[in-house]
Amino acid sequence: MTEDRNLIFDKNDVCIFIPVLNEEGAIKDVIEGFKNVGYHNILVYDGNSKDKTREVAEAAGARVVIQSGKGKGQAMIQAFESITEKYIVMIDGDGTELPEEIHTLLYPVLEGKADHVAGNRIAGRTPGAFTTLNLAGNRMINWFFRRAFKSGLKDILTGYRAFTRESIQALDLKQHGFVIETEIAVECLIKEQRVIEIPITYLPRPEKVETKLHPIRDGYRISMAIYKYSRFYNPIFFFGVWSLLSFIIALLLIAVHPFITWHSSMLGTAFFFFAGLGALLLTAGFVADVNATLHRKTLKAIKRTQKEQETEYDQF
Repeated sequence: MTEDRNLIFDKNDVCIFIPVLNEEGAIKDVIEGFKNVGYHNILVYDGNSKDKTREVAEAAGARVVIQSGKGKGQAMIQAFESITEKYIVMIDGDGTELPEEIHTLLYPVLEGKADHVAGNRIAGRTPGAFTTLNLAGNRMINWFFRRAFKSGLKDILTGYRAFTRESIQALDLKQHGFVIETEIAVECLIKEQRVIEIPITYLPRPEKVETKLHPIRDGYRISMAIYKYSRFYNPIFFFGVWSLLSFIIALLLIAVHPFITWHSSMLGTAFFFFAGLGALLLTAGFVADVNATLHRKTLKAIKRTQKEQETEYDQF
């Protein structure tokens, strides 16, 4: 048993989960970093690395499992189904985050103040940790997410997290790639889990470890996932994007009227089409938002009733 910050807990109840792919150059330091602060229950999920990641991780004292499929998301889903410990701390295996900062993330969960704690890399980044393109992309994606989900989260793509086993099992996760972090953020909001963001130190990636992220391709996939998920949580935003685009086209048709030679009836038809389409989409967004709000209220009522019944049963 360990006592820290007036907390008494068994560190064996904490599973350190590290999804990896070709992290031979950094995984040893990550594992030893956790062992140095007393955490020896370390689970490494290897995505069929082509280097010696597995051998290095096992030699460092971690339990290594080879994932059955491909992608970080698939490894996470597979691992979450098998982990039985009360608490889970997930970290990247590339050496960009500090194992010794584990308590910064873990304590709010242990104290019951949060179901899920995410490390904000952007707030604690060191020089060179992000390339200019990656930093701009991260900021854009997080800005888009905040607008789509009315959220205050500032780093939804972080790989350093702490959460309870119950909280992660309550999430309906399906994504097999890097979109998994976005899906986790969305699911936490939908399930109304208590999520806290805490700044963490974010270091430059070691030269001997290659990045698996493709900024343009993966950035596009993540942005499209955010937009797709918004139709369940914020339908006004989902329909409003296309509604706004339709209204802009309608306004442009009026603006270019003096410079084109189309027949006026043709221009008028196009204007009314896009203006009407914009109004229709906006109306659809409001109707869908009402339905979504009623659905969330119904789920809250069901959960509240179930909790009351469980309390009565326990008292009985």
